[in-house]
Amino acid sequence: MEFPTSNSLPWQYCISSHLLFPYNFTPQNYVHWTETPQSHIFSADIPGVRKEELRVEVEDSRYLIIRTEAVDESTEPARKFERKFRLPGRVDLDGISAKYEDGVLTVTVPRSIRRGFYIDPADVSENLEVLARAA
Repeated sequence: MEFPTSNSLPWQYCISSHLLFPYNFTPQNYVHWTETPQSHIFSADIPGVRKEELRVEVEDSRYLIIRTEAVDESTEPARKFERKFRLPGRVDLDGISAKYEDGVLTVTVPRSIRRGFYIDPADVSENLEVLARAA
């Protein structure tokens, strides 16, 4: 059986992608980001690195930087790692926390909850005059 060559599709389109690439490929410096109603969670798989070699920093109140650094000049970290993320708008910079367990670094950036303007009805006087009405 012969296939016409002029109108045929390339062979890549005929074979499913999971057959072409049977292994799950994850980049070495991959960081998983999860968004919850209370916070943003960044988790990175960094095995073989000591806790003292990890640095989590905030730059210019806009960027979250996760990287490895040598503890002293005589040693190198077991693995080079550096990622920089732009933080979303309303986050609590003072509430950022990080933990490192079993080779996984988890950084939690809590959302900043803004309270709306609230008028207590008990504080409104009885002789309030209406100045305008909404259309």
